[in-house]
Amino acid sequence: MIRVLVVDDDFMVAKVHSGYVARTSGFEVVGVAHTGADALRAVDDLRPDLVLLDIYLPDMDGVSVLRALRSTPGPDTDVIVISAATDVDTVRAAMRGGVLHYLIKPFSYAALYDQLRHFASLHARLAELSEAGQSDVDQVFGARPSGASALPKGLTAETLRLVAAELRASDPDLSAAECAARTSLSRVSARRYLEHFVTTGQAEVRLRYGGTGRPERRYYWLST
Repeated sequence: MIRVLVVDDDFMVAKVHSGYVARTSGFEVVGVAHTGADALRAVDDLRPDLVLLDIYLPDMDGVSVLRALRSTPGPDTDVIVISAATDVDTVRAAMRGGVLHYLIKPFSYAALYDQLRHFASLHARLAELSEAGQSDVDQVFGARPSGASALPKGLTAETLRLVAAELRASDPDLSAAECAARTSLSRVSARRYLEHFVTTGQAEVRLRYGGTGRPERRYYWLST
């Protein structure tokens, strides 16, 4: 399991982000901090593999936390910034501090999911190597996701938005057959899009049992 520390001054936002991490396979939240000082202590005590770091903290800004992590001997940990700060100086400072990525709030679970899976793949890849060749380095530094989910072959962004709109509007849930009728897709295609939302953690499935035969899969959008 990849151990994650969530740092955010807003208790509810920290809870949401912790939920995002918890439902991503291979990751676990080992701690939550709401101030810069608490974050530094938590890194020292808990030794997480990854820190999700907010910029706006009550005692010190996230860039100062990042600099403290990089300037003192201690546990190695990687950092992804999660913040509403959009000024270029802050983004540049985070980049110079060696963050893996910079996610601007608010963001969807899918955006964070991409970054976590990317981190997991790098974590696994580097663990296999005793020495890195150029192709390995190119893979590590050249395969950074943009924050938007890459779609499986055969799925399009336009149709994905259409299915998402129907799924969000469903009350309380939606079957593949119902989705197909509302979007003019085939049932097979509608189910592929619905299952994609399940895979990325944006939707979940309820099973409706009838008298005989297989239970019907019904999809519902997750409000978080």
